[in-house]
Amino acid sequence: MTTPALLPLSGRRLPPLNLGASAFPHHRATLRLSEKFILLLILSAFITLCFGAFFFLPDSSKHKRFDLGLEDVLIPHVDTSKGGKNLGGFLIHGQGHDEHRHREEEERLRNKIRADHEKALEEAKEKLKKSRDEIQAEIQTEKNKVVQELKKKDSKPLPPVPLPNLVGINSGEPADPDIREKRNKVKEMMKHAWDNYRQYGWGHNELKPIARKGHSTNIFGNSQMGATIVDALDTLYIMGLHDEFREGQEWIDKNLDFSVNSEVSVFEVNIRFIGGLLAAYYLSGQEVFKIKAVQLAGKLLPAFNTPTGIPWAMVNLKSGVGRNWGWASAGSSILAEFGTLHMEFVHLSYLTGDPVYYNKVMHIRKLLQKMDRPNGLYPNYLNPRTGRWGQHHTSVGGLGDSFYEYLLKAWLMSDKTDTEARKMYDDAIEAIEKHLIRKSNGGLTFIGEWKNGHLERKMGHLTCFAGGMFALGADGSRDDKAGHYLQLGAEIAHTCHESYDRTTLKLGPEAFKFDGGVEAVAVRQNEKYYILRPEVIETYWYMWRFTHDPKYRQWGWEATQAIDKYCRVSGGFSGVKDVYSSSPTYDDVQQSFFLAETLKYLYLLFSNDDLLPLDNWVFNTEAHPLPVLHLANTTLSGNPAYR
Repeated sequence: MTTPALLPLSGRRLPPLNLGASAFPHHRATLRLSEKFILLLILSAFITLCFGAFFFLPDSSKHKRFDLGLEDVLIPHVDTSKGGKNLGGFLIHGQGHDEHRHREEEERLRNKIRADHEKALEEAKEKLKKSRDEIQAEIQTEKNKVVQELKKKDSKPLPPVPLPNLVGINSGEPADPDIREKRNKVKEMMKHAWDNYRQYGWGHNELKPIARKGHSTNIFGNSQMGATIVDALDTLYIMGLHDEFREGQEWIDKNLDFSVNSEVSVFEVNIRFIGGLLAAYYLSGQEVFKIKAVQLAGKLLPAFNTPTGIPWAMVNLKSGVGRNWGWASAGSSILAEFGTLHMEFVHLSYLTGDPVYYNKVMHIRKLLQKMDRPNGLYPNYLNPRTGRWGQHHTSVGGLGDSFYEYLLKAWLMSDKTDTEARKMYDDAIEAIEKHLIRKSNGGLTFIGEWKNGHLERKMGHLTCFAGGMFALGADGSRDDKAGHYLQLGAEIAHTCHESYDRTTLKLGPEAFKFDGGVEAVAVRQNEKYYILRPEVIETYWYMWRFTHDPKYRQWGWEATQAIDKYCRVSGGFSGVKDVYSSSPTYDDVQQSFFLAETLKYLYLLFSNDDLLPLDNWVFNTEAHPLPVLHLANTTLSGNPAYR
């Protein structure tokens, strides 16, 4: 789930400086000096330095103690005439050896230096005979050799590991023809989104479906990393769109390169890229996805180089330099970002046999366990330098959401052996229920936000995932409260459906209030947009899986029809700026998570439960399914060597 913080921050980024030809006209003229002249200057300096060093070499006959040969060793001499207690100086062993050998050594050294100089001069003369183009071609050849060597190093084969038992990776075909028709409609929408991205935005991170060109945001830096391709792979696979899947695999194999000078969001790249690549690997068994995931993970590790081990929000993939978002409280890292790494990093340690990934996320957990929590709540901001909380703002929506989700899913993914994670989840949910969950005057259960000691009666679209989380965590909850949490999930699902149903387009706003007579309705203009988000549909799917109440499929079908009617354009799917307007304007962005999450959850909602059964698969926060690891505990890798 993408936090609001990570939406395109228009106005927050300065335009790049113009450093083109016009910026430095005189400097460019200087750069036109003959390369031959520059090479001669460098060569002259080099020769002068070498000959200078040669003429000022010390005379070895006068400084024998610098020779480390065994024949000239200083041996302490004990003056035996004084009882052997005082050192009377040193005996020099071999001092009388013929010094002729040293002169021969010096002459040999002089001859070698002369020969080296002459060889260097000849090579330089040959180079200077070549044209500028030939010299540049040679330089490029050498650079290419270095790049290829680095690629070979990065592409070293990973140790073989036993794959978990993979159940339910295809089919799920419903017997009911009406449900099957709805499922096929979702598949057709996926095809429309993919085909237009393939035609107009291929290789770019996302698509502008109206302008029909590529699109990107600051979370991906300034590089074309094909985010939509990676994010959509597993959806294509489970839908049986195997030709499209192979197109994506081919692009990833040939073009996905992480050695770029680009500053990216650690959180977003982890959940979309590492999560997407790992899921594609488990579903298809194609090694390229595992290799790419491990390469990228290595590029993210420098983000953890902070005084506390809490990672920076952003890291440069090339330099490894990290920093935090400028708008975050007191230079803090964000709970939902550094707390949403566990699933992917545990799988990385499992597949590679390298505990470094597991250790990074467990260090974060241990640090959080030691900290005081106001009212038992986790604030959204933590300073990675001091290890102290920032502003006391707690949310189950943006900035906090997936931290709680990953505590529960760490337990599920470990085959329910990671009881530490389950306890942290249970403690957090109890505090959330006590301080954040309320009922409106109209009887709607909502989750507010805690800000500086008081509850804000507002709920975000992102928070709507929590209905599904409560249902998923019901089994195994304390004090036999499974029924209570399943009911709480149903109440949240109902509230979020109301936020959709009370709009003109039957699509939910970004945030909605519960003040006075206003309930489940957006008040501010900048909260009335819908950007193809999945969280409400995600909760419908979980509630369907656990209850099989047909209303969840009905609500999902309402959302499917509304998206197809109001968000579909000839070039793909676009978000809308006002869900209360009968003639909304488009934001002209087809988000990668629309293909990764929204359409996947809709497809699963209209599929049988044997497609990706929840006993065998756990979905990361970008809806990428990762298998349950049936191990004694999560510290063990599937690699026998690591075990």
